[in-house]
Amino acid sequence: MFLRIDKLQVEMPLPSDPDPSAAAAVNELMGGRFGEMTTLNTYMYQSFNFRQREKLRPFYALIANIATEELGHIELVGAAVNGLLNGAEPKGDITKGDATYAHLFTHAAGNGPNFHINGAHGVMACNALGDPWRGDYIFNSGNLVLDLLHNFFLENGARTVKLRVYEMTKNPSARHMLGYLFTRGGVHAHAYALALEKLTGVDMKKMLPIPNIEGVEIPESSPFLAEGMHRKLYRFSPDDYKEIGDIWKGDSLDGSGPLEIVDGPPTGGPQYQQHGVASAFIPDYHPEEILEIAQKLYAKI
Repeated sequence: MFLRIDKLQVEMPLPSDPDPSAAAAVNELMGGRFGEMTTLNTYMYQSFNFRQREKLRPFYALIANIATEELGHIELVGAAVNGLLNGAEPKGDITKGDATYAHLFTHAAGNGPNFHINGAHGVMACNALGDPWRGDYIFNSGNLVLDLLHNFFLENGARTVKLRVYEMTKNPSARHMLGYLFTRGGVHAHAYALALEKLTGVDMKKMLPIPNIEGVEIPESSPFLAEGMHRKLYRFSPDDYKEIGDIWKGDSLDGSGPLEIVDGPPTGGPQYQQHGVASAFIPDYHPEEILEIAQKLYAKI
């Protein structure tokens, strides 16, 4: 079961201007081959199908707990895309035959037009080109070493894609979110390396970081490194998954201090509060009618 908290895992500034091109690139981190939907669902299905979970509790706890953090990561990517599309204003009047959004979305690469044609001016379950996320991106063999090895590969593949998205946009809001995910993805890769070392004796962490660029070299990662987020594994449960401490222990890769377990989720930040877009029928062309209904519901509470 999951406990949902109505916050983002990290506080993010709302972009001042719409940036559909950046939104299209960032959407790869939701529905691409190495996107957050793939990491979430891979770890989730591995936890669903885990055999002998009581006997192998530390490994089950690690996969299940990281899966829960990934729920927050898909929400974070969703908020980033929504923010990058916030304030996309029409030009002209649809009732006079104007192509009111042609100036904005048709010039965005890849998934850009899809945000308006088939979406809600927000994140979509697709990659940067608009191709839908695929269930066969999920990997779950049932073999513990193979699954953990795949997870290690997946986290490093995701880091590579995030760095490439970083190279495609200078948008400060997008890069702020990326700086956070660089840090947290690094924790997951490190955790899977430690799990593999426990099982096989192979020191996988010697391969890190992949790609070979340190987090400290990414300016937007610096605030999160200063807070020690690269040393922390959050435990997303009031009472369960305490066994992750049997794996997540030792020193950080950068030598800045010991690894630590944090009981509970990150402090986080508020959700975005975005206005309706009547010209795109979000929530409708005459939104005041829906607002009136909502006000009546509030009056009964």
